Amino acid sequence: MRPDIATQVDNTMILIVAVCIFFFVLVTGTMIYFVFRYNKKRNPQATNIHGNTPLEVAWTVIPLILVLVIFFYGWNGFSNMRNVPEDALVVKVTGQMWKWKFEYENGKKSDTLFVPVGKPVRMNIHSNDVNHSFFIPSMRVKEDAVPGRENYLWFKADNIGEYDIACAEYCGLDHWNMYAKLIVDTDENFNAWYNQVEQSEKKTNSGETGNTTNQDSLKNNSGNTDDSTTVTDTTQISDTTKSE
Repeated sequence: MRPDIATQVDNTMILIVAVCIFFFVLVTGTMIYFVFRYNKKRNPQATNIHGNTPLEVAWTVIPLILVLVIFFYGWNGFSNMRNVPEDALVVKVTGQMWKWKFEYENGKKSDTLFVPVGKPVRMNIHSNDVNHSFFIPSMRVKEDAVPGRENYLWFKADNIGEYDIACAEYCGLDHWNMYAKLIVDTDENFNAWYNQVEQSEKKTNSGETGNTTNQDSLKNNSGNTDDSTTVTDTTQISDTTKSE
């Protein structure tokens, strides 16, 4: 089973913060200890230290190991972000000042991103004007929208709900208000919404066929009406002649 992107990002962030807190406490605590341990009252005569090889090796090797561990976590997350599952739902998102537009493979268009729960979703990212940055904070994914270039990202929403989509790069006066909504729903509800396009097209096509049939029928009826009218008029003329 593929790891969740949000979980990987959170774990990497927690690791980095934990390492920072550890060394902050270590360095600050050591500094405070030295202030009291080696103050002038306790050490009126300073003592020179010419070196400590084990200590120097430790403060070189330990940070190196920590950096490699952080790199390993980061690389795993990055690799997962850039390798989109083959069964992903493809959605084209276009940024423009100051809104997002979404287009699905069946031609469905919306200003709200609808996705099924538990389904990988690939976002093909475009821009119509300036640089934007497509950002879904709850999914921990963000990618730039650059004019004349297609970028991409993918995510999988595991919980039904409503989430914010933002622009994370300054793009002009109303950048602050460039928001959209991500709606995560069940497969049944999503498919019902998604297939509305096909149903409406079928209705339109059947309506056009029906209109054509009705027009033909009206033409035929119109022809019959003209004939009957002619017969009626002839009868009326005959009756008039007899009465005279």
